[in-house]
Amino acid sequence: MGRFRNVFRPNYAQKLSLLATLPLIVAVAAIAILVAHQSRKLAEREIDQLEEQLIEAKKAELRNYVTQARNGFYFVYGSAQPDDQDAKDQVAQILSAMIYGDDGFFFVYDYDGTNLVSPRQTDLINKNWSGLTDSEGTPVVDELIRIARQGAGYHTYLWPKPSTGEEAQMITYVTSFPSWQWAVGTGVFIDDVVASIAAARAEVEARVRRTFYYIGGITLAAVLVVFASGMLLNFRERRLADAKLKELTQRVLDAQEEERGRVARELHDGISQILVGVRYALDNARRRLARGDDDGAHDPLDKGIEHLGTAITEVRRISRDLRPGVLDDLGLGPAVKALTDDFRERTGIETHFSTVVFRNRLDQDAKIALYRIAQEALTNIERHADATRVTIDLRGHKKGATMRITDNGCGLPRETDGISTGIGLRNMQERIEQLDGSLRILSSRSPRGGTVIEVTLPLSHLLPPQEDATPNRKAGT
Repeated sequence: MGRFRNVFRPNYAQKLSLLATLPLIVAVAAIAILVAHQSRKLAEREIDQLEEQLIEAKKAELRNYVTQARNGFYFVYGSAQPDDQDAKDQVAQILSAMIYGDDGFFFVYDYDGTNLVSPRQTDLINKNWSGLTDSEGTPVVDELIRIARQGAGYHTYLWPKPSTGEEAQMITYVTSFPSWQWAVGTGVFIDDVVASIAAARAEVEARVRRTFYYIGGITLAAVLVVFASGMLLNFRERRLADAKLKELTQRVLDAQEEERGRVARELHDGISQILVGVRYALDNARRRLARGDDDGAHDPLDKGIEHLGTAITEVRRISRDLRPGVLDDLGLGPAVKALTDDFRERTGIETHFSTVVFRNRLDQDAKIALYRIAQEALTNIERHADATRVTIDLRGHKKGATMRITDNGCGLPRETDGISTGIGLRNMQERIEQLDGSLRILSSRSPRGGTVIEVTLPLSHLLPPQEDATPNRKAGT
């Protein structure tokens, strides 16, 4: 037994082959089930549509029969009195003669349930069939009379076929002769439709089974190929894989260390220096207070408070750059307004922001994308545009939502071609492309010709209006 286990103990290549084969089998099985389910669902939908179309065609045919028959003897019925027995006999004789096909006929019941005309089943004539039901308990005559009293309509039930005597499903169209209190109609058996639908469903099941067989054969062949390929792995390939894995691990560690170094430098050069200044000011104030120099402690305390305010502002800036809280709390409109206000205070550039209340709200991805584009645009304007005025307009319309950023700066270099070069512009383009939107940039190199950045998002990123939206949140932002 131990020797048996040693012989069939998988090596590295075999384990790798099994590891690659098992997900393949699971994936193919899932695909097969999904394909079978979707195929069956699609086929059922098509079969249901076919059945509905066939039945509707039968109904239209029945209604046409009854309409033509009524038009044929309406000259008799229209001029007859309610108690004109001769006219009734004449119409009943006409209806008795109107048979078609192997099983088609017209029938007449009075409102009491007595059969007056039944040319293919004469044993029903002059008998009261009120309360008659089919083998499944469906009311027949009473329901036909009820439909006739309401004007006209269809009824489906089981009824013996005159040609065979066997019960089959029948669709009937019945109308009324109200002055005579007659329910007149005709029906058609739909056992052929039922048989066709059953055959179609059987064909669907057969196709699904064949699909399973095909997928199973393909899966088996694929498993054999994968397993055979795994057996071809050798020691050199394993060593190469190990070396690549170690290299990748080292690159991940280097990237982590680089990111940690960047964050450490930002904290040291920014927040840390400010906090050191705060500590120095507080320590200076403490020493003066210890010497009893209360008045002299005010200056260092004021400087410490000023430095502390700067640190708070810096922390808020870093936090806002990473993820502005107002975007989640109040929406896109207030977030962009806060961004423009901060830009105006920081740069001194005249900045205006305008928006309108949307009928719909933007989804989260759209809000983040538009905010980052506005942030990137303002950064580019601050660094490169030499502008004195910036305008941001955000609004919704029948095609979606549009944000338009305009400045009166020096414009973009012609070699940029509007979008093609520049990391900032590429970031804008990539963000908007992920949302199936469009980015349009118009720039002039003339003095103060300025640049226009127009971003449009489709309606698919607008959510339905919410009645419980808070007054502080602008719908659509």
